[in-house]
Amino acid sequence: MATAEERMKILKMIEEGKISAEEGAKLLATLSERRQAVGPGTSRGFGGARWLRVRVTDVATGRAKATVQLPLNLLDAGMKIGAHFAAEVNGVDMSTIMEALRSGMTGKIIDVIDEKDGEHVEIFVE
Repeated sequence: MATAEERMKILKMIEEGKISAEEGAKLLATLSERRQAVGPGTSRGFGGARWLRVRVTDVATGRAKATVQLPLNLLDAGMKIGAHFAAEVNGVDMSTIMEALRSGMTGKIIDVIDEKDGEHVEIFVE
């Protein structure tokens, strides 16, 4: 079973540049899958959804600037930590997002266009 310590080691390796974000996501996914294989009840109230995907595209060209995929099990802890720094981002209340995730909502949950930076941000639960 994946521990918080194992997840933090992976995040630290990403932060230090020892592995790429994509490699880290794969490692975290493997930990998450291993945890789910242990038995029922491991979705931690997320209605069976397993991933949060964030996609940022350039409004002018439509080209992808960034795509991030995170296991929801990790997201719960990260959101709790992040809430201490920013309870609201671009007018979106983070607690509202977590409530939607816990209720089992899937599909696109956020669709924002940042006209100042020319970016389109979409967040999906899959």
